[in-house]
Order: sequence, then structure tokens, then C-alpha cells
Amino acid sequence: MNKELIINVTPSEIAIALFEDKQLVELNKEKCKTGYSVGDIYLGKVKKIMPGLNAAFVNIGYEKDAFIHYLDLGPQFTSLHKLVGTLTSGKRAPLFQNIRLDKAMGKTGKISGFIASGQPILAQIAKEAISTKGPRLTSDISLAGRNVVLIPFSNKISISQKIRSNEERNRLKRIASAVLPKNYGVIIRTAAMGQQDADIEHDITSLVRRWEKVLDGLRNQTPPSLILNEENRTTTIIRDLLNGSFSSIYVDDHTVYEEIREYIRMIAPDKEKIVKLYKGSTPIFDNFDVSKQIMSLFSKYVSLKKGAYLIIEHTEALHVVDVNSGNRAKVDNDQERTAMDVNLAAAAEIARQLRLRDMGGIIVIDFIDLHKSENRNALVEKMRELMAGDRAKHTILPLSKFGLMQITRQRVRPETHIDVRETCPACHGTGLVAPAVLIDDQIEKQIAYFVKEKKLSYLKLRVSPVVAAFVKKGFPSLRTRWMFKYRCRIRVASDNTTGIIETRFFNREDEELI
Repeated sequence: MNKELIINVTPSEIAIALFEDKQLVELNKEKCKTGYSVGDIYLGKVKKIMPGLNAAFVNIGYEKDAFIHYLDLGPQFTSLHKLVGTLTSGKRAPLFQNIRLDKAMGKTGKISGFIASGQPILAQIAKEAISTKGPRLTSDISLAGRNVVLIPFSNKISISQKIRSNEERNRLKRIASAVLPKNYGVIIRTAAMGQQDADIEHDITSLVRRWEKVLDGLRNQTPPSLILNEENRTTTIIRDLLNGSFSSIYVDDHTVYEEIREYIRMIAPDKEKIVKLYKGSTPIFDNFDVSKQIMSLFSKYVSLKKGAYLIIEHTEALHVVDVNSGNRAKVDNDQERTAMDVNLAAAAEIARQLRLRDMGGIIVIDFIDLHKSENRNALVEKMRELMAGDRAKHTILPLSKFGLMQITRQRVRPETHIDVRETCPACHGTGLVAPAVLIDDQIEKQIAYFVKEKKLSYLKLRVSPVVAAFVKKGFPSLRTRWMFKYRCRIRVASDNTTGIIETRFFNREDEELI
């Protein structure tokens, strides 16, 4: 599979489009220097304990208080809490490797027995704020790298289940054991498979240094405060996805281009050449067909092949996808085969849409009814196969007796939503337009204004084909009469994208006049 990353940088945000075989499958937008992001570590202040929820609200310095459940404290919260108290008070703390870990906390305790209102707490963003909810926190802190995830306050080495070779698992465990200090655990990621020993060792030691930086940042610190920023979204996606199937990364900003090159030079030097600075005059998303795919994929109706289509609705509680055969049902005689073909095509598009829109929570899909049990089972298996590459945790349930498929998908960030509607250029969203018979009077008034008030001797009018034909019809035409009356050269250009009675004026340098 060929993968490309297209990165568009603007003053307010960075938009990142992931293509697989020329199809847009993920779209991420990161606001520049605003809000919080998953992975950030904060020294917060407990604001309120909620015994009924066995949870607490924590002030981390933003409008919405963050939320932490008892189970999110982590098994070694007491060890972490003691260390945080020592560092924030300015006392001298022992080396992290020399700390004696407390007995692991049970899963059935009460949060009020471990934290109280007003006390400081070190926590990491696990989920961003979604809708009216604040961000979700965890004190079971982890630091993600290219090949491993470092877990302080642990001595366990875990290996990705996708690495099946016993020989490779033993090799990776041996490497981690040799370099990992005491009181540190790791999860070895799938990306580590086949990597050189030195690369994995470097990954672990660099993450250990990051954790030591967190501890240094806690000294004499008062809550709420940000202790450690997670890598930006661009480098996070590159870290998680970069592999041999990546063919190119295009970016239209020189600063971000240098940052990405430096990051890839550090994690995969042989891949540095795939990073390319885009210098074209056409916007990067237009040049690589991103804008067109966004407009066609983020609408309520999503077209499939041969007339079938999806309808995607969003509510506060869940997302609903309805599969429709459209004109397809009129073409084929075999109803079961038609339903199966449409359902399989819909499954592929739905798996793509879940990633593209980053839809999380509960998703209910109303497939076209299938009567044969083997077809129903085959559809479920196909859906599981299609979503196997989705990095978000998910569960797919079998079809219900009503033909509904239920999917739960991890929700870490707010759902990506792009409004593909445009304001009508004729009525400007009011639903009202001026009488068409007055169009020539309106244009003439504008011409008079630009000639008499702005002293222009050249005007270019961009209008719809209907209006262009109207003002150039006959002899002398309206255009000719305006030119003689106002002693101004007037050019009329036909534009299919212009509203039916819209008129846009330009000067000799082709700059639009307001």
C-alpha cells in the first residue's frame, strides 16, 4: 500500500491529510498554540471529589475542568503522589531508579481515600474535551516513542501481540532488559519488529530522559501548570505511521518542513529524502486533490458505485449510517446478491469514513437485509478485516436480527466535522434575491460608483453566463452603451461558478473591487 502525507500550514492551524493508494483516509487538524492535546502532562489541582462517580474534577488551567476516575489513577498512584509532593515542596528527592515502589492499588477502592480537594496531582491528557465534557485525565503516565512506550513506576516488559515470532520477541525483550533502568517498564510496539538494536536502545534512553525532564519541571512548581508538551500532531502521526510503504511527505511551510526532516533524520535516516517542500502557486490541498475529496466525503450523503449511497447522521449519543441501494436495485434481478454487493461496498466506505471523520463512541449501521446466514457472517468478517488497520480501539458486534451492526470505536479527540455547505452567492443566505429585471440598474450603479468616485477607466465584470449574454446582446448592447456613457473600458467575463444574478468587479490588475 502506497501512503502519502500532505501537510497544509496556515497561521491558525496545521491540516494533515493521509492518503492510501491516492484515497484520503485520515484528516487531522491541529490548532496552533491553542488548547491541550492528548499526551500533555500537567500538574493540576483537585477541585472537587465526586463520590457517586468515584471520580474527581481537576483544574489544569483551562475553562473546562478535567475529569479523572479512580481507575485512571493507575496502580502506582501512591508512589507517584509521594514523589510529586517531595518535588513540588522543594525537598531533595532520591534518584528515580532508587525509589521504592509502594504496593499496587486495587481496582475496587474509593478515590476519596487517595486524593482530596485542593491537593496537587500529576496527570496526563488521555482524551481531549468533547462536546460539553472536559478532557479526560490519567495518572498512569506513559511516554510514547517510535519503537516503544515507556511506563514509569513499572518493571514490566510487554510486547505487541502483532509480533508473533518467538525469536523476535526474545530479541526485543533482551534489548529492553539490558538498557532499561529500574522502576521503568516498556511496551514494545509493532514498529520495533526488525529494527536494529541501537535504534531501540536509543528510543528507550531518549524517553527516560524525557521522564527525567518531567521530574525536573516539577521542582518548586505550583498547580495548575503544563509540565511537558506532547509532540505536535504532525510528528505524532509520522511516529505512528511511518514505514516502508510511505512514498512521500509534502509540506508547504519551510519551518515545518525542517522540523519534519529533523525528526525523520532522528528516527529513520534512510527516509529523509521522502520529505519534500511544496513550492507551487496552487494551494497544496487543491494541487493534490485533497479539497475535492474533502467536499465529496464529508457531506451527509456519500456516493458509492453503481448508484448506491450512504446517509450519515450524528447525534449526541451515537452515529447512524444508513445503507441504500439506490438505482442498483432496479438493475439486478437477484435481490440477495445485490444486497450483498452493496453491503460489501458500503462496508469498505464506512471503514474509511470512521477513520476520516474520526467518529467515536457508538456507531449503528443499517445494512440492507440479508436472508442467508453465510452472507451475514461474511459481511461481519469483511468489516473486521477492513477495520483491522484502524489504530483506534474498536469492537464489532454481529448483525442483529434487524440487520443492524453495532460498532464501538475509541473516542480520543472530537469528531472531525467539515461544513461542505456554501452561502448562496445570489441571496447571501437570506433566501431572498432582487428582481432579475433590475439587474442592469444594479450593475450600472456600481459602474457609475467605480468610475466617478474611484476614478477608474477600466472595469472587468465577472458574471453568470445568463447575465453575460444579456448585457452583450444586440447593437448597441448594454455594455457598449455603458462604455460610451461613462467613458470607461468595460470587459464582461462569463463564469459558471458565479451566482445567477451576482456581479463581481475587477480592476486592470485583476484585483477584486469591493
